[in-house]
Amino acid sequence: MLDVTTLPKAELHLHIEGTFEPELIFEIGRRNGVAVPYASVEALRDAYDFSDLQSFLDVYYAGMNVLKVERDYYDLTTAYLRRAKAQGVRHAEIFFDPQAHTDRGVAFGTVVAGITAALRDGEGAFGITSHLIMCFLRDQSAESAMATLEAAIPFRDDIVAVGLDSAEVGNPPSKFQAVFARARALGLRTVAHAGEEGPPAYVWEALDLLAVSRVDHGVRSMEDPALVERLVRERIPLTVCPLSNLRLKVVRDLKDHPLKRMLDAGLVATCNSDDPAYFGGYVGQNFSAIAAALGLSDDEILRLAENSFEASFLDDAVKSRYLDELRAFAQQRTPS
Repeated sequence: MLDVTTLPKAELHLHIEGTFEPELIFEIGRRNGVAVPYASVEALRDAYDFSDLQSFLDVYYAGMNVLKVERDYYDLTTAYLRRAKAQGVRHAEIFFDPQAHTDRGVAFGTVVAGITAALRDGEGAFGITSHLIMCFLRDQSAESAMATLEAAIPFRDDIVAVGLDSAEVGNPPSKFQAVFARARALGLRTVAHAGEEGPPAYVWEALDLLAVSRVDHGVRSMEDPALVERLVRERIPLTVCPLSNLRLKVVRDLKDHPLKRMLDAGLVATCNSDDPAYFGGYVGQNFSAIAAALGLSDDEILRLAENSFEASFLDDAVKSRYLDELRAFAQQRTPS
């Protein structure tokens, strides 16, 4: 059987702010003299009983208030990379939400400098390559997103793509059509959260209006056979996050999760952790949980890992190197 935790993999749907463990929140809060609105680490963890996406976001944004200086973002990112190394991650494409920081008075450059310094050091320390993806908060205005995009131009070399996240319902991709057109003109790739809580129509919009090369989540695409057919035909990857879907009540039981049906349909589905500090598991634990719940075969698990490298923004030579490592890992498995 495959060791799904140490299986070589890429993580393509990971919010760096969502890796903020309670212990580190309190540590950085003390360092910066910022009070955390919970009595203890345990009390904060107890707040992680979410009823939906918005109830999660309320706690999520409260936690990041302690982040103030470059060192904070460096420590946050390094803590993720250390955990990711233990979970078999070879490459990570990491989201960050600049508006959630600049709205609090933290300079855009401070955020990027801390994260990118950790990513550079992390390649040497942990052997993890990485790309940085800047997300727009979809519950803010398109004008705010455009201003954020313009602020990012001096840091263009540090950012590979733009994305769209936060509260999905009532904030369709079409709201940001002009922003994404501007991003593409700047040479940035595009991805977007769609079809998590929002309907399949949001996935169509992400494809047609934002010209995304990947759909983040996308689980509700399964409700629309024509959409599934298109995603299969165009080989559009979906960055699926099983434990996130469970904790935010997108599915009531992992046994009901559509990931196996997505693979059976020929979709380029991947398995990721989303906001692992809040949702009960990093990417290896997501692989383990969904494999057990759905009875995934070794071949299906390997396909998820293969898809993760194929769907990444890595160049072909590096993809091939990682895929060769994955195949060598698979050949060493003990027959079940």
